[in-house]
Amino acid sequence: MKVELLVSVELAILVVLSFVLILGLFVNSYLKSSEAAQRADELLRSVLSSDQYDQLMRNGYLDIKSPSVPGCIYRVPRAQGQVKVIEQGKLKKKLCLQPLELVPEADIVVMHKLMIEADEKTYLQTANTFTPITSSSWDD
Repeated sequence: MKVELLVSVELAILVVLSFVLILGLFVNSYLKSSEAAQRADELLRSVLSSDQYDQLMRNGYLDIKSPSVPGCIYRVPRAQGQVKVIEQGKLKKKLCLQPLELVPEADIVVMHKLMIEADEKTYLQTANTFTPITSSSWDD
């Protein structure tokens, strides 16, 4: 009887310690991701002009002018999603380009902006391209 009670108590202690360990890992992971998100937001603010930052916060996307094609813009979403290529007011294609590792959303916006402005050709070659069935007017 005493042995069974001792085994039950040890098992209960093991379960409680496992729960505390797992909870600690989740809290640590959350704190690290929140620190990363804060640093990413600071970087985003430093890379964007105040008008660009305002547009991103107000509309949920950032329009980046194509360095090589007049009248073409890349509409980069603030949250995850495809980048829309809009030429002369019409949606021409959607692009998908993501980092290999999980990074804060603000870093993804910075990635798109810097890649488009620095080497648009490589950006377009790297991204997966989705062409819409019809080229409709853009009203987003």
